[in-house]
Amino acid sequence: MWEKCSISRTAAGLEQARTAVRAQRNEFWQNVRVPGEKNNLNKSLELALRVADYLEFGELVAIDALARDESCGCHFREEHQTADGEAERDDERFAYVAAWEWQAERQPVLHQEPLDFESVELTQRVYK
Repeated sequence: MWEKCSISRTAAGLEQARTAVRAQRNEFWQNVRVPGEKNNLNKSLELALRVADYLEFGELVAIDALARDESCGCHFREEHQTADGEAERDDERFAYVAAWEWQAERQPVLHQEPLDFESVELTQRVYK
């Protein structure tokens, strides 16, 4: 995730991150062992479930970054930049707030709500 899904990213790197996290998630569920007794508070179970949550979250971050096919905020898609090397946004397609619904082994579902700007004009950031 640090190398492929960080601030500067590419579609190919994001797909590699998604694939790697999915492989780790599958390996986790195949090999996880949680010691403890079933009738006692099991801290090991709690920690294992947190790892499972982080792996699902990591995969969703990569999926979301792939779906947002633009440079946005501080997340720079190398294939979406101006001739001067600035981030190139796509407000026509991506002016929405999003929430993903995780559906276990099926593809996650993207829920979108359009953003309406009444008092603020969307503009391209320039860092020069």
